Amino acid sequence: MPLAVLEEARAELTDWRGSGMSVMEVSHRGKPFVAVAEAAEADLRELLGVPASYHVLFMHGGATAQFAAIPLNLAGPDATAAYVNTGAWSKKALGEARGFVKVDVLADEADSRYTTVPRADALRAPAGSAYLHYTPNETIGGVEFPYIPDPGPVPLVADMSSTILSRPVPVERFGLIYAGAQKNIGPAGLAVVIVRKELLRGARPGTPTVLDYALQGQDRSMLNTPPTFAWYMAGLVFRWLKEQGGLPAMAARNEAKAHLLYGAIDASGFYANPVARECRSWMNVPFTLKEPELEPTFLTQARAAGLVNLEGHRSVGGMRASLYNAMPLEGVEALVGFMREFERRHG
Repeated sequence: MPLAVLEEARAELTDWRGSGMSVMEVSHRGKPFVAVAEAAEADLRELLGVPASYHVLFMHGGATAQFAAIPLNLAGPDATAAYVNTGAWSKKALGEARGFVKVDVLADEADSRYTTVPRADALRAPAGSAYLHYTPNETIGGVEFPYIPDPGPVPLVADMSSTILSRPVPVERFGLIYAGAQKNIGPAGLAVVIVRKELLRGARPGTPTVLDYALQGQDRSMLNTPPTFAWYMAGLVFRWLKEQGGLPAMAARNEAKAHLLYGAIDASGFYANPVARECRSWMNVPFTLKEPELEPTFLTQARAAGLVNLEGHRSVGGMRASLYNAMPLEGVEALVGFMREFERRHG
């Protein structure tokens, strides 16, 4: 979370807008909070250039709930949906979808240990597919698509949990974009869904009401009490992003951060990044040490230097630096300086 946003939330935590209450205590249907919700949606639409032909929904359950909601809303029980497997999160998405729809895996990058993405010409979805789903950025493996797939005549669905708001996105190329909040939007527990209205022809029978996109759109994401504090915090982040110059400015900043860290890794014989260069993530940079037995020492000394959350995911080990919007360039400079000094002492 950006420090300026956290400080603003702290300043008004117990007395929001002179109400004598926290924003967590006010009615979600009262005019003050409705105004917060409407402003957050308007700012997000402005940042991403979301056309009026799309719903913008603020929903419970994070991105994981959408793994099921997407086939329930976009595909009939006998339909087939195309999926691309580039790592842990796309695998979870297609695994959940199998309970609701026939899954056609167009490409699986297992042979490269998920360090690559498929060729663009391999991702034309078969005619009649309900949609094509992919994960633009895999947070665990640090793999990112350098292109937007062309699915042909079927809707393109993207889990942008870790890339949303990190750069401009041509929303009109997607049928549905969804994102958990906890990377670039706000606190965990909230999910944003941006869906083309014409795709919502009625969720299949038995779909839980809170997962029905059309009903959520009709009731402005307030079928039940929404995660109000997370929604409020998201609104503060959207406003902060506009103050920073919007998504073009964030893209330049994020590219510079990634370039600095990858440059330090590539210039060293002590560190290595396993991902193919053409699909390295701007947001998540995994790296290993030449001598793996030094990893605990690296992490301990990094924490002592104020550099935390560098442990790689438990499924892959090593180290991982996440460079989300709130991470300033100075933070990456501090990490690179530490890495060079650690190599000097232990390399």
